[in-house]
Amino acid sequence: MSTTAPHKAPTRPNLVAVGTIVWLSSELMFFAALFAMYFTTRAVQGPKVWLESTGMLNVKFAAINTTVLVLSSVTCQFGVFAAERFQAKRSGSLWRFSKWGMREWFALTFLMGAFFIGGQVYEYASLVHEGLSFSSRAYGSVFYLTTGFHGLHVTGGLIAFLVVMIRVFKAQKFGHSQATTAIVVSYYWHFVDIVWIALFSAIYLIK
Repeated sequence: MSTTAPHKAPTRPNLVAVGTIVWLSSELMFFAALFAMYFTTRAVQGPKVWLESTGMLNVKFAAINTTVLVLSSVTCQFGVFAAERFQAKRSGSLWRFSKWGMREWFALTFLMGAFFIGGQVYEYASLVHEGLSFSSRAYGSVFYLTTGFHGLHVTGGLIAFLVVMIRVFKAQKFGHSQATTAIVVSYYWHFVDIVWIALFSAIYLIK
């Protein structure tokens, strides 16, 4: 008597995860083009002219702003942990961080991201006041393009956090759909943070 082995149901990849990976890959190519533009312009301008322009940057202020953005990835991940256990909001006192839910961690992440954007606007205003504008020199053009496009991506992430928190607030029950959305937003936010670390190193440290 012959026996037939049971057929296993085919496993399909998570379409949301696949779509996110493909989209972030295209974003990575976009930022790679910005890096190529930055280093090409640097090579054409020469070290002396480049050093004169980079000397106008406030590295300490940028480092503080960078630290806030990097730490926001930590708070975002805590929000993901809360989403994975389907905890939408805190279950205890506001000061008991261990009881926080996704909403509180994402709200804190939003505030830290907004702080970063505010710091970037302040830095732009200071540099323009010192004479470094978009059209004043080649360095100004590549500086504002690279950091500006990243700032737009951070702003997009902040909007995504707001959308997630509003959806969770309106949802009658926190389920897999809300948790998946939170996880996808966290992928994007971590990506934006990693890109900024590379930009900060290239622009502010490697002069």
